[in-house]
Amino acid sequence: MDQRELMTLQNYLQEYGQQAELFVQQLQMLENGRMEAHAAIEALEGMLASEDGTVLLQIGGGASVRAKVVEPEKVLLAIGSEVVVERSNKDAVEFLKERIMEMEASQKKVAETLDRLRAQMNEINKRIEAGYQQAMAAGQTPG
Repeated sequence: MDQRELMTLQNYLQEYGQQAELFVQQLQMLENGRMEAHAAIEALEGMLASEDGTVLLQIGGGASVRAKVVEPEKVLLAIGSEVVVERSNKDAVEFLKERIMEMEASQKKVAETLDRLRAQMNEINKRIEAGYQQAMAAGQTPG
């Protein structure tokens, strides 16, 4: 294996590493979205369970206030592309459950792709190692 081939393999390894990082970030975004949807479902169900309509409302920065929900049966729901619709509490919960299932399916696909990419990276690493060992045995200085 010559130096040019070793450099090409190292470039591939670097590019694959960057792709893997993007897939890891995508997995994290999907997980965050899934957790947000679970929290929203819990909050929606909690609103219905509250006897006087009082809930704990997070306002950001770790601060919360007690708030009275005037219409716990009606929910404004972002459905994508900056479109917000009014749905019943029950329909909003169902929509969020479907969204969670979609995110979980996407997570599975991304994780499978990431696994394949990592396997390719391992193969390239083995070829690079073999190339370095071959160069060392031949008395060349790789790199």
